[in-house]
Amino acid sequence: MTILDTYRHRTPLSRRHFAAATRSIPGGVTRSLNAWPPYPTYIDAGEGKYLRDLDGNRYRDFLGNYTALPLGNTNEAVRTAVTNQLRTGSVYSFSGNLETHLATAIVGRVPGMEKIRFTGSGTEAVMFALRLARAATGRPKIAKAEGGYHGTVDDVMVSNRPPADLAGPGDRPHSVPEMRGIPDSRVRDTVIVPFNDAEATEAVLRLHHTELAAVIVEPMLGVGGMIPATDGYLQRLRTVCDDLDILLIFDEVITLRLAVGGAQSLYGVTPDLTTMGKVIGGGLPIGAYGGRADLMALLEPGRGTDVYDARSGGPVLYQGGTFTGNALSLAAGLAALTQLDAAALTTLNDHGDRLRDTLNSRLRAARHPACVTGRGSLFNVHIGPTAVDTFRDTRSVDASGQHRFFLGMLNRGFVLAARGMGCISTEHETHDVDDFVDAAFDAITDLAPRRADIISDSHAASTDSSPQPLEATR
Repeated sequence: MTILDTYRHRTPLSRRHFAAATRSIPGGVTRSLNAWPPYPTYIDAGEGKYLRDLDGNRYRDFLGNYTALPLGNTNEAVRTAVTNQLRTGSVYSFSGNLETHLATAIVGRVPGMEKIRFTGSGTEAVMFALRLARAATGRPKIAKAEGGYHGTVDDVMVSNRPPADLAGPGDRPHSVPEMRGIPDSRVRDTVIVPFNDAEATEAVLRLHHTELAAVIVEPMLGVGGMIPATDGYLQRLRTVCDDLDILLIFDEVITLRLAVGGAQSLYGVTPDLTTMGKVIGGGLPIGAYGGRADLMALLEPGRGTDVYDARSGGPVLYQGGTFTGNALSLAAGLAALTQLDAAALTTLNDHGDRLRDTLNSRLRAARHPACVTGRGSLFNVHIGPTAVDTFRDTRSVDASGQHRFFLGMLNRGFVLAARGMGCISTEHETHDVDDFVDAAFDAITDLAPRRADIISDSHAASTDSSPQPLEATR
């Protein structure tokens, strides 16, 4: 039985649900990355390290909603905090004391955070941080790393995954819109630098520095392949930004879980602003941005009564958001951060190191064309390349093999992202990590060329990717 045959045999109810869902939801899902051929797996419940789909299949969750659940699914302390808070209100028109409590906790943990504001998501945090940088400097342009992902704001939906024929030279990448609908003006105002090439990055920044408000960068490319910054790269960025009077923004939406103080504490580099989300919400929607007090002061009101307009007493930068700082997310975030102390994060990172080291060792010994990247509790399995040090190295990923590996892991009862991204939670024990390694090695071994199998899978994917009438799938 092929990989796709096995997948279809295990998930008939997901297939039927997909057919029904496509009648009212484009692609059958609200989140685009959850739409994959031949059809998505639909989840019914989660508990601890497990997820259960509509067909009753149980999976060990090595994705945690794309790193947002370091404590696993339905953590008891988080659940209790949210339940208790729900009894007194979910969201208020005015601020409550939980804002101060969570803000104080984060400012006390993260070196670059002197003051902080909450948002509804990581995307909103990036949007406000970039606007704040422009307001503070009076400059229009932003620089970002090729392959860097910072949410879905137009400013940064540029050169996330640029095609090779448009990306330009490696030392001076072109700005390429990620999709249709991104205005040309946004593309022109977004300068692209090559991640992990310090010399070339400095050259690009110096070329554009009179127009650059900020550089935004992930200390480890997340969506770009879980590629950590090399020694000296972030330090060089800090030095160059200081020299050119450009603000340095770290996007720690994913990497904050690497240490109590986030990745910036591991690298010893303090940015001017930091964006975050995911882990600070305990599994509920949240985002935050913050940093130097003098920059965040632009959000403070003047002496007037008009909170909207700086000309009559409002702040230089106005921030809104109906569900910003909602009580449920703040309560969940406090409960989560309380548990994510240095000891817990050390255990998470040790498990991640074990996973990468063991799987990479076995892949090398078997001479399989694959590798695992990442740092701490974060990892990415790449099918095709045997080493990935820069974003452009990911071009050698075998897209068909990567998808078949993803389905093969689902068939073996393990959840990770279709692109191979994964993470560890506190619910995982050493045997879970070892079981994942065994399953991944077996799934990669199964990808050895079998032409008939590949053709069969490709045909099945093409015929199943279109929605079918509900009656036809019974």
